[in-house]
Amino acid sequence: MFDYLKKTYKGKKIFLTGHTGFKGSWLLKILSMLEADITGYALAPEGDLNLYHIINGDKLCKSVMGDLRDREKLRESIKTCSPDFIFHLAAQPIVRTSYEIPSETFEINAIGTANVLDGMRLVDKRCYGVFITTDKVYHNYEWPYPYRENDRLGGYDPYSASKACTELVIDSYRNSFFNTNNYPNHLKAIAVGRAGNVIGGGDWAKDRLIPDITRALGNNQSIEIRNPRSVRPWQHVMESLAGYLLLGAKLFEDPVKYSTAYNFGPYINDALPVKDMVEMAISSWGKGHYYLNGSANEPHEAGLLKLDINKAITELGWRPKLQASEAVKATIDWYKGFYENSEEMIEFTEKQILKFFN
Repeated sequence: MFDYLKKTYKGKKIFLTGHTGFKGSWLLKILSMLEADITGYALAPEGDLNLYHIINGDKLCKSVMGDLRDREKLRESIKTCSPDFIFHLAAQPIVRTSYEIPSETFEINAIGTANVLDGMRLVDKRCYGVFITTDKVYHNYEWPYPYRENDRLGGYDPYSASKACTELVIDSYRNSFFNTNNYPNHLKAIAVGRAGNVIGGGDWAKDRLIPDITRALGNNQSIEIRNPRSVRPWQHVMESLAGYLLLGAKLFEDPVKYSTAYNFGPYINDALPVKDMVEMAISSWGKGHYYLNGSANEPHEAGLLKLDINKAITELGWRPKLQASEAVKATIDWYKGFYENSEEMIEFTEKQILKFFN
């Protein structure tokens, strides 16, 4: 796959939002290895520990520090870049945080996406956009059936609802300004990637399972679990990023056919309870223990969520490469490598990427 993607992206101008975040930093590194010309737009990376600094992100792109809500700065940055591809990953991505700042979550995720699309309208050439939402855009009935791309959208918590709103924004722009029936005139195409709960090295975000696990293990502390029975479609971050890159390449080949939404997740039997994931992580680390700390006052989070990935398999030729146990091992290996010798993590990260894509 690496050679195929390199043929598409080598020398191409990429506008990547969220390049300082966890997924964005991984995508930035992959695109740099594909020899793309990258402009990143995001808030400054948070905290002393972040993947963007570990991979020397400033050396991999033209980095613009900005807020999605700064419409004029964002539009001007896109216009200056004049991208061939836009990968829009920037968001307020945490469910629990969305309860603390609900209106900001809607502004960043829905209006921020509209601002990116406004910038895309200013690009005076062919441009292909891959816009990333989430598996949580679906109205969750807590049923055992996996959700398909044409199932009802919705959201209980502000984060999920904001992402469902984001999808409506994207669909409106696709119909109003980038209609596939009129592609020869506007030369723009938009696709949407919906991914499940991704894991991987370099994530230190608050209120995410793997960062909480590795912080505890790295400091010889007990792992706190809030929702042990919650089932999630866990996958390694490179699985979803490979899907996004493949989707962009397919858009490049046939912008009309692939201007739609795709689920990227694991096979159904790899959608596992939180408790199982924690036990896998402890096994990979070689030591550790956990305790349950559920509370009736915890904000609501979906308990059961699975994705149907047959559309991506059939139409894109994408399919998961790693089983859940392999994804956990690759993730824990990255963190153990970091805690043992942080100076070698650029090379370590490159090796994980090449092993996955080749």
